[in-house]
Amino acid sequence: MAKEAAADAGESSPSSSLATPLPMGVRLQLFGLTAAIDAVERRDGTVNRALYSLLVDRLMSARADAVPDAAGVRSSDFTIDAARGVWARVFSPEATAAAATPLPVMVYFHGGGFALFSPAVGPFDGVCRRLCREVNAVVVSVNYRLAPEHKFPAAYDDGVDALRFLDACNGRIPIPSLDGGDAVAVDLTSCFLVGESAGGNIVHHVANRWTATCAPTARSLRLAGIIPVQPFFGGEERTPSETSLDGVAPVVSIWRSDFSWKAFLPVGADRDHPAAHVTDENAALAEEGFPPAMVVIGGNDPIKDWQWRYVDVLRRKGKKVEVVEFPGAFHGFYAFPELADAGEVLQDMRVFVQSNRARNAE
Repeated sequence: MAKEAAADAGESSPSSSLATPLPMGVRLQLFGLTAAIDAVERRDGTVNRALYSLLVDRLMSARADAVPDAAGVRSSDFTIDAARGVWARVFSPEATAAAATPLPVMVYFHGGGFALFSPAVGPFDGVCRRLCREVNAVVVSVNYRLAPEHKFPAAYDDGVDALRFLDACNGRIPIPSLDGGDAVAVDLTSCFLVGESAGGNIVHHVANRWTATCAPTARSLRLAGIIPVQPFFGGEERTPSETSLDGVAPVVSIWRSDFSWKAFLPVGADRDHPAAHVTDENAALAEEGFPPAMVVIGGNDPIKDWQWRYVDVLRRKGKKVEVVEFPGAFHGFYAFPELADAGEVLQDMRVFVQSNRARNAE
């Protein structure tokens, strides 16, 4: 287990030096990713979807494959709501059908500032494959609707509806299994939500809405825990980490963050909207049943101060939360398997899942 950060919640721990060079492969991937983002995001808060289709859908996509890969992970896509274009990609270990008991399920929400990407984009497909293998869980990666075409609360609605869909499946996800069946069995009493950046924001809001309004009538789905990885929160204030790391740390900048909030939040809303600005006054956390959380924070992430404030809110409201900080990590680090921290955080997730499974919570 990575060492839990010692800094008090709500305060920024010292930034680690960015002088340590990243592997050339990681640097090239980061350059290509940020160049694509900057090319398709317009200053008026819209996305050039024609260019996006060329740069992302065609050049960065990975296909689902029912044939297990070298690590024994197979994948398949299934529809949740055809009318809205909501679907999911499920990743399962080759031995799922032969397992003595159903595996836990991790419902995953990708990043991209609410406006970009999908489960089919290579880095997110790769993360889910590694989660499936290292955590030994079935991973369901949700394709939620994107902003600005679909603003708040579309992504949250789609996340809750994905959980409703799984709950209605009663532990049998409707995709072909290797033993010739038409479904993959999962333990819905051990359901975990995980997502990075905007996906981490979605994890929090979906968990809160599910706990407050849906859990009492659920057939079998129980949220056993949430794992927001470098969750995307914000506000009108510019925090010390935002100003000190702007233009220094990769991926996140003040301009890109502002674009994402403009694209996602309701017209006329500012960044103090409750979707972005999770504070004591507007967090509206469910009084009972909010699941244990493991929040992952990178020391070189410009939005880490907002993440610490989120942790502080959870703690002051009496919620169970643990923090794992990687002092040298930039925003999105765990999508790069070449980095040691990317492997270590998966082991932290495995421990968290094992510790909070239904059989251990009784």
